Amino acid sequence: MDRTTETAPLVTLGQHQSDPLIDRFLEHLTSERSASPLTCRNYRHALYEFVAWWNVHAGASIEWPGVTRDQFRLYLRQLGRKALSPSSVRLRFAALRTFYRFLLRHGKVSEIPVKGLSLPKLRRRLVRVLSAEQMLGLLRAPEASAPLQPQSDSCNAKSRGRPVDQSVAARDAAILETIYSCGLRISELCGIRVQDIDGSQFVVLVRGKGKKERVVPIGNHAILAIQRYWSVLGRQPAPAQPVFWRNSDTPEPMSPRTLQHRLKQYLLIAGLDPDLTPHKLRHSFATHLLDAGADLRSVQEMLGHAQLATTQIYTHVTADRLRRAYDATHPRAH
Repeated sequence: MDRTTETAPLVTLGQHQSDPLIDRFLEHLTSERSASPLTCRNYRHALYEFVAWWNVHAGASIEWPGVTRDQFRLYLRQLGRKALSPSSVRLRFAALRTFYRFLLRHGKVSEIPVKGLSLPKLRRRLVRVLSAEQMLGLLRAPEASAPLQPQSDSCNAKSRGRPVDQSVAARDAAILETIYSCGLRISELCGIRVQDIDGSQFVVLVRGKGKKERVVPIGNHAILAIQRYWSVLGRQPAPAQPVFWRNSDTPEPMSPRTLQHRLKQYLLIAGLDPDLTPHKLRHSFATHLLDAGADLRSVQEMLGHAQLATTQIYTHVTADRLRRAYDATHPRAH
């Protein structure tokens, strides 16, 4: 699925607008495909935005089997007149395409008219990654935060300088180590249970998009950080419980939103851009592996990418470093 937070509206959506097929599709995304809340929100917006456009364009309620390819081309031209980025346009059609596949599987339509349209091309951008030195500084940030909780000047004076719970610092250190060690999405990390980690074999069972499972290596530093977290916590969670708890008293998983908030604090402590997302740690994982000589197929498997082309975005980041390595080592380079 396309992943973006950009959802510039084409038309205003009605407050009480509802389509039973769309609602069933969104339930399918959540319950059967384990789609993230962000994906569900963006797909819902895109589909109901098209419904609102259709109501204005056709002057009637939408009947999904009757929408033609030419009408989707008209919608595409309408989007082209708006100040939308190529990724925003492609997101809308990704939602429509995935929705029609759902309708086709359930016998609601006989074809996918939105398939094969010529969509605007994405501008190729290099993924942003942390260097190995920057990554090391970030991994040390939770320990640096442990003596005092950083507070802004706007915070209530009564809470300024409040000591950090040691279990929180230990948990966050283990979280950062695990994300970087395994190249996980934050939703995957929040879903890891104790029984999923095999410390003797240094592997972890990960449940990715669409409930697809994969086994990925986990490094010794991450294993030791998790064990230290449990030691500070004062107990080892039960096998079926989450590895990382929301707080020291609640055996519920960390939420992605909380993890994003905590990461911002540690980026500031490490002197890095606080707008970097947890996904950039996944980018750094892949890039550092390729820099060190890992093959693309292995990195693809560890990341859980269905298509090799998705993993190939990292080769553009490493190309310059590979060129320097070639120039320095190949006997016939010069």
